[in-house]
Amino acid sequence: MTAATTPLPDRRLVVSIHDVSPAFEDSIDRLADMIGDILGGPRFAMLVVPDHWGAAPLDRAPAFARRLRGWAGAGVEMFLHGWFHRDTSDHRGAGAAIKARYMTAGEGEFLGLSADEAEFRMRRGRDVVEQAIGEPVAGFVAPAWLYGAGAMTALKACDFALAEDHFRVWRPATGAVVARGPVVTWASRSPARTASSLAVAAAARALPDWLPTLRVAVHPGDVTKESLMTSIDRTIRSLSGRRTVARYADLPGVEGGRGGSPIGSGLVPEGVS
Repeated sequence: MTAATTPLPDRRLVVSIHDVSPAFEDSIDRLADMIGDILGGPRFAMLVVPDHWGAAPLDRAPAFARRLRGWAGAGVEMFLHGWFHRDTSDHRGAGAAIKARYMTAGEGEFLGLSADEAEFRMRRGRDVVEQAIGEPVAGFVAPAWLYGAGAMTALKACDFALAEDHFRVWRPATGAVVARGPVVTWASRSPARTASSLAVAAAARALPDWLPTLRVAVHPGDVTKESLMTSIDRTIRSLSGRRTVARYADLPGVEGGRGGSPIGSGLVPEGVS
């Protein structure tokens, strides 16, 4: 590398694969292989759904669970990512209803849950994922990055080390923010959203590195469009050439996870989770 392309130590890039489930095994494989090749190894996170839409239970997919354990053992950070990843709540407030309808395609699972139900799903989901990977999860990320009041209460009760939303990564126990900044991600559900996400990714590649931490998130649906895969490749290559590739555990202010174990704006287009 020349001096001009040496990654800046105080500018971090954090990459994650969302919706990791036996339902999308082939897509996850393709994304993991591509990202690992670009970053020089398993320097990314996986967000695991215990039973995607009630049709892909992880605890009944032993072969996929073994693969997750292998990825975790190689250094991939594993987060719990909801339980069903499907929103079945009756949203009575106008604000929540708008978020549920326009910010995600019926997948904001934790937006309308009560604290008790959210805690039940978090604890049950954590047990399933930790049984699969053989170690504590790194944290919890709600599907579509949407949290209702009940979910926020449950996060503290469950003692997750980390959580994140569209704009920040924080420690639920204290509320301390360990990273601020948007997520660069892609959308495959409609031509308009695809075009918008491609434009945002191009802007992220071109903009100055003024944010200390920039997060990039990919989804199984991205593999359905080669235009998205090309953009993902270009974006991660560009940003990793200028920024230091980091894990969530590397973020300033992150300490040990649950039980003392080590934790291994809107650049988010509509309709992604």
